[in-house]
Amino acid sequence: MKSASYIGRFAPTPSGYLHFGSLVAALASYLDARSVGGLWLMRMEDLDPPREVPGAQAAILDTLERYGFEWDGELVSQSQRHDAYAQIVNRWLSHGLAYACTCSRKQLEPFAGVYPGICRDAGHDWENAAIRIRVPEVQYQFEDRVQSNFQQHLGREVGDFVIKRRDGLFAYQLAVVIDDAWQGITDVVRGADLLDSTPRQLYLQELLGVPAPRYLHVPLITQPDGNKLGKSYRSPPLAADQATPLLLRALRALGQPVDSQLAHGTPQEVLKWAIGHWNVALIPQVRNLEEARID
Repeated sequence: MKSASYIGRFAPTPSGYLHFGSLVAALASYLDARSVGGLWLMRMEDLDPPREVPGAQAAILDTLERYGFEWDGELVSQSQRHDAYAQIVNRWLSHGLAYACTCSRKQLEPFAGVYPGICRDAGHDWENAAIRIRVPEVQYQFEDRVQSNFQQHLGREVGDFVIKRRDGLFAYQLAVVIDDAWQGITDVVRGADLLDSTPRQLYLQELLGVPAPRYLHVPLITQPDGNKLGKSYRSPPLAADQATPLLLRALRALGQPVDSQLAHGTPQEVLKWAIGHWNVALIPQVRNLEEARID
């Protein structure tokens, strides 16, 4: 029996097909939810149409079904949620919490990813500009269920960050927070490359007055050259006829026990067994973002 006391989600981006790294994240999220009888939702993070691969969304959903995953409720697409994002951005602009930024990437290169506040008090027109949220000089921290305590000073390490791009597209940091709150997400399970995004999201949750979910970040999977498995590195898509062995490999990557007899089972049998044996304490811990990956 499923319980709404735990609501998790998997939120792929249709900029390519699912690869093994995606499978590890999906599997961890799915097992964490199902092991406690929780709900597992599906959300398509299609915020960036120019980067989308034609047919990727249908292929992602088909692959997940072939690998035995079952989600609750209807698919939510962020491309249908623009009005909700715009309402929040306009509210923050009108209250002075956000402002227009006309800085180019070249201008910001010397600052190593920390925005120096060039446009903070410039009063630029909101049209044809990026929108940044003002951040406080505060250190945010949270207790990750696997990676332990993580801290980040928003002012010194991030600076005011973009919530709407100059081209009019809404930023991931904004959309994920709004949609997690809207869907009632209680637990976020995702890759450790997003550890340092979490303090920004905690701040936005604070501004929205919504509770923060619990977080669990799993180590990344790297290619032989050290790069993270991902669509930008042309990581091979998941093969439909390799569901069982790849699910077993993903379980091992997550530090979970594997019964040798499962090698002859169906994907559904592997998932059923894994749900009953899910143990968060066995997931590898990383000491910093550079080590937030496993080979």
